[in-house]
Amino acid sequence: MLIVKFGGTSVGKPERMKKIANLVLNMPGKKIVVLSALSGTTNALVRIGEHLLAHQIPEANNEIDTLEKHYLAFISDLYESSSFRAIGEELVSRYFSLFRLLAAGKFDDRSYRELLAQGELISTELFYHHCQERKINARLLPALHFMSIDENHEPELDKISERINPILETMTNAEMLITQGYICRNHKNEIDNLKRGGSDYTASLIGAAVRAEEIQIWTDIDGMHNNDPRIVKKTLPIAELTFDEASELAYFGAKILHPSTIVPAQKYSVPVRLKNTMDEKAAGTLISEKGSRGQFKAIAAKDGITAIKIKSSRMLLAYGFLRQVFGIFEKYKTSIDMISTSEVAVSVTIDDHHYLDEIVGELKGFGSIEVDKNLTIICIVGNMLAEKEGVLNEVFLSLVSVPIRMVSYGGSNNNISLLVETTQKEMALNLLNEGLFGL
Repeated sequence: MLIVKFGGTSVGKPERMKKIANLVLNMPGKKIVVLSALSGTTNALVRIGEHLLAHQIPEANNEIDTLEKHYLAFISDLYESSSFRAIGEELVSRYFSLFRLLAAGKFDDRSYRELLAQGELISTELFYHHCQERKINARLLPALHFMSIDENHEPELDKISERINPILETMTNAEMLITQGYICRNHKNEIDNLKRGGSDYTASLIGAAVRAEEIQIWTDIDGMHNNDPRIVKKTLPIAELTFDEASELAYFGAKILHPSTIVPAQKYSVPVRLKNTMDEKAAGTLISEKGSRGQFKAIAAKDGITAIKIKSSRMLLAYGFLRQVFGIFEKYKTSIDMISTSEVAVSVTIDDHHYLDEIVGELKGFGSIEVDKNLTIICIVGNMLAEKEGVLNEVFLSLVSVPIRMVSYGGSNNNISLLVETTQKEMALNLLNEGLFGL
């Protein structure tokens, strides 16, 4: 079984949706196709939902009207025959009637989550009927029948597996199964989602649940690059990464991959391949247990970082101090990215500022607090970096003109993390690209 995920850009135009049908048909064996919403749809649904939560009904209805026109134009170009265009028009009418019904009633958080799920439901139905028109042997596999999360918003992989495999046994004759990314049910059996970028996560969860041969994530670039191509002109695609290397890059800012995607695949050693819908002949990136040799593999950057320094003479020889400090972050469910300690101070970085004021308020009980915002973590990923000589020397020589605020090294064999001012990010990425890769 092959799991094939296509993002919003890949299905964002009728000709692209037709192209992915051809791509999947040329793949051997049985396939589960995971689709995102059409590009721009989720953003539009977010705007509609925010208007409705703010009781801005006319603004919400204007957004609904605009989005409906887009879909009517889309189906006009997607389907060849008048009969399937009629099916498409009925489909669009049905979904947009639901939007207007939601807008007319009491709109709350539960309604908002239901609204956000409709983008994936529409895209999969559009694609399914396109396959029907072409007489492709395809079936719909509703994600809401098997995809679930617990009360902590964590996917229930064992339950997903228990649900999906019996369903697949009833669909053995289908060559292609089509399902929705992103959407799921929560512990209350309400419609919910895996957060933005969650279609990658869906593909990985399904791949792990069915022990797939491979999970393919198709986007609009040819695999993961050694640096950010939006900032650095000379970048190269990476042929192979280990699961650990890919996880580090995804967490620290590589936009091509959702940070949680690797976890289920790694658990059951299911390879993940990143491919380019716009250039299917490009090799892309293969992520597996094996990976490839090579000291430095790639660089990623994560913006929106805040550093908090706690300076206290009480730290000197005091056991339990860090436990008390970290307990405050745990209390406010705020993750820490980097940590640096001395005998009288500890510095940490966070990227979630929702409870920053409350955290700082409680930390003041330990000593003086300094808060620095507008920082960036630059993550340098490679093979066994912590065990090789001269690695830090190469990094620091590359960045001799960039002030470095904090360094994290040795906690992982695959990662060196540096904290810099965000204003220095572009310079740092280009200097590292030249110094470490010679580009």
